[in-house]
Amino acid sequence: MSKLTLVSAAVLMRGERDFLLARRPEGKVYAGWWEFPGGKVEAGESFHDALVRELQEELGITITAATPWLTREFTYPHATVRIRFFRVTGWEGEIHPHEHDAIAWLKADAAPTVSPILPANGPILKGLALPTTCALTNAEENGCEQELERLQAAFCNGLRFVQIRDKTLPASERRKFAQAVVTMGKTHGAITVVNDDPDLARHIQADGLHLSSRSLMQCRQRPAFEWVGASCHNEEELRHAEALELDYTLLGPVLPTPTHPGQPALGWDAFEALIGLSPIPVFALGGMKPEMQETARTHGAHGLALMRGWR
Repeated sequence: MSKLTLVSAAVLMRGERDFLLARRPEGKVYAGWWEFPGGKVEAGESFHDALVRELQEELGITITAATPWLTREFTYPHATVRIRFFRVTGWEGEIHPHEHDAIAWLKADAAPTVSPILPANGPILKGLALPTTCALTNAEENGCEQELERLQAAFCNGLRFVQIRDKTLPASERRKFAQAVVTMGKTHGAITVVNDDPDLARHIQADGLHLSSRSLMQCRQRPAFEWVGASCHNEEELRHAEALELDYTLLGPVLPTPTHPGQPALGWDAFEALIGLSPIPVFALGGMKPEMQETARTHGAHGLALMRGWR
């Protein structure tokens, strides 16, 4: 294996859905390919320090807001790289491609309009298409009709990712409820996944499947759905989800939660330590409230998973 090269990369965000790619110029390895701007971490630098320096050199901007996101390792013919991706949401100065020959703003929820894109970045593009709030349904407590009304209001307010939970409902009632959620979700362009029931997910044409931690650890290959995620509580489960190349995980409980009152909470520091090398988006779960979104991102989370607090 070639020597590991550490790299910082910037996912510059303009609003929630627009992000920037830059094209490598003639004379560089992979000339003409598109990438997220960034570069090597020099001796004595942190990943964040390298990010600040590289964006000043490459784009002529000074970062004012950046949060850690994903970490990917990839072996190219010329090098093995560990890339630490940051979501950059604030900067000073006007972007100008000093070390690239072109830049382009792309939509996170649309097919790329430029090509070719460096191969290490494929999963990053799919991660960008994943909304930062995952709503878990709670029809078991609220009743199906009330939960559907709650979902309708949330979809109108911008919710775009729902996990259909409610595993203790009678099978026929759960199927009817789940079908209504999927139909409503398609109307609003939302991603819908079904918790732990692949047959139901296929029957109602949901977008994907969400695995419980028990199902995850019994799984030996990725289920055949467009979107597949899993609930995780420890490092072993996280690493298994990554090995299966799932699209996301929920990790928790981060804070105490009424759903699992006897289960110890991780706390934010342990959460951050566990996901520091994650190549896939991780949602913070357990005791979350919508106003904690920025706190979660600061600790490396993709976003929040909520059962009672979403709206």
